[in-house]
Amino acid sequence: MSSECRSSLEVAARAIKARLYRVAAIPHQAGMARPSDHPVIPVSKVGVLLINLGTPDAAEAGAVRRYLAEFLSDRRVVEIPWAVWKPILHGIVLRTRPAKSAHAYAQVWTEDGSPLAAITKAQAEGLKGRFGPDVVVDHAMRYGRPAIADRLAWLKEQGCDRILLAPLYPQYCAATTATANDAAFAALATMRWQPAIRTLPPYYRDPAYIEALATSVRASLAALDFEPDAVMASFHGMPQRTLELGDPYHCHCRTTARLLSEALGRELIVAFQSRFGRAKWLEPATDATLAALPGKGVKRIAIVAPGFAADCIETLEELAIRGRETFLASGGTHFAYLPCLNDSPEGLDMAESVMKRELEGWIAVS
Repeated sequence: MSSECRSSLEVAARAIKARLYRVAAIPHQAGMARPSDHPVIPVSKVGVLLINLGTPDAAEAGAVRRYLAEFLSDRRVVEIPWAVWKPILHGIVLRTRPAKSAHAYAQVWTEDGSPLAAITKAQAEGLKGRFGPDVVVDHAMRYGRPAIADRLAWLKEQGCDRILLAPLYPQYCAATTATANDAAFAALATMRWQPAIRTLPPYYRDPAYIEALATSVRASLAALDFEPDAVMASFHGMPQRTLELGDPYHCHCRTTARLLSEALGRELIVAFQSRFGRAKWLEPATDATLAALPGKGVKRIAIVAPGFAADCIETLEELAIRGRETFLASGGTHFAYLPCLNDSPEGLDMAESVMKRELEGWIAVS
């Protein structure tokens, strides 16, 4: 038997096995009589829940205050003793930061609302049907809406007795990946009949991810009307203390940058953005690096944010607007922000690839 025939038979066998599992999971579908008073049980399905960070409901101070109160109360995000952090958060941060942040959100808000919310929804829509007819794809936010608990409950109502949690963070960090899973597990703790759960591992070095990034960057660079002197890869920053405590985030970011650099055939300047508070953060800082580069002869720059699955306030406002202002004010002449993968064809193909691998055994994977 040829290898091609053997491969086809294996795919067919997995499909039959998956179908038998769905039928066997519901007695009345297998020909068994169901008591008249038996509750309705939906057809067995698989769920995929895309999870991203979150966003306020509106670009105004009240909505931002509610969002920040939830976000900055997460012990995974701010690892300061609560007795110390609570008065700072409620006495200072939530009194001063919402108006400033609301102004930043207003700079990038669209007719569809927050870019992050709109793009994450589009990613979920773009993945529907890619995993087969019995797979339901949905999305949720760790903070704000749609809430993880609500969407898990909805997936369960649709008959999803197996769910893949897919935090859209290529590089693992306790403040992103772990807290998204925490919220899902907390919701599961309230369910009498829990679905089986898998979680998407970090995919910071996955060939499909690196190639998708490289394809996107090449296309964006080719569309520019200038040749950059340098390309910068800006990752979201984290306190230095997280690295010292064993968080692999910094290593994951550096690995992604190295692999992307090799794929592009050019050196990348790596930096970390979004510093907050007085603690020492991962370095070098993106804003300081942008300010220093023109003095070193780098007058034209392109910047990409590989750690963000979707464009958001950190990319569209912090990098594309404030980053540009910093660079040009420091003597730079040309600046370009290169978009995230978002719901681009290469981005969706990559997501399908890494998620299908985690769904193997639950669905037929060709």
